Amino acid sequence: MRATLFVTCLVDQLFPQVGEATVSVLRRLGVEVEFPRAQTCCGQVAFSDGFWPEAQRLARRLLPTFADVPDIVVPSGSCAAMLREFYPTLFRNQPWLAEQTRRLVERTYELSEFLVDVIGRDDVGAYFPHTVTYHASCHGLRGLRLREQPLRLLRQVRGLQLRPLEGLEECCGFGGMFAVKFSSLSASMLETKLRAIEATGAEVVTGTDVSCLMHIAGGLSRRRSPIRAMHLAELLAAQ
Repeated sequence: MRATLFVTCLVDQLFPQVGEATVSVLRRLGVEVEFPRAQTCCGQVAFSDGFWPEAQRLARRLLPTFADVPDIVVPSGSCAAMLREFYPTLFRNQPWLAEQTRRLVERTYELSEFLVDVIGRDDVGAYFPHTVTYHASCHGLRGLRLREQPLRLLRQVRGLQLRPLEGLEECCGFGGMFAVKFSSLSASMLETKLRAIEATGAEVVTGTDVSCLMHIAGGLSRRRSPIRAMHLAELLAAQ
């Protein structure tokens, strides 16, 4: 089986270990991974902030890059949601791009979704002997309806003790430009999330989006908390 990695901007620039972990997990399961080097930003930040023409320019470049590739795996619920949920909206008045967009939508999956729903694997052979709690990011949860897939994967990791997180479905306060434009509100939401994470007594908090985990990790660091933030792919790659 083959798959194509869409690595996303934050992973590429700030968290390359998440991309490497994603490839490691897929290869362990016998999936051959392709990586189109022409890939760039999907345009999510511009789109979410109302700059649709700028987002369209980025999307027009991405569409042909992923036109003739196997299933696209994205280690990010928010970027997967951009491709799958918002590209049709972005190009709703440009029918000549409808077919390219439709084919992209049909072949795009967030990592946990691809593992559980497409290739049918809950157990990926991971070993991570630590206590872990899981935060559900908004785009994955509400856009892609990722509820059980990440949890099913975590429950099969040997040595991992999963601690329930109160309010796991509540936003952490990041939201891209939201955290910049509404910093006080964002900080208040983050404070609530951090208290809930600390109350679990877990050593690690995980999720499917490095953006949320970056936000949470920053808050934990400022509190001098020993809790680590790790992407789901990193836990699944551990052996």
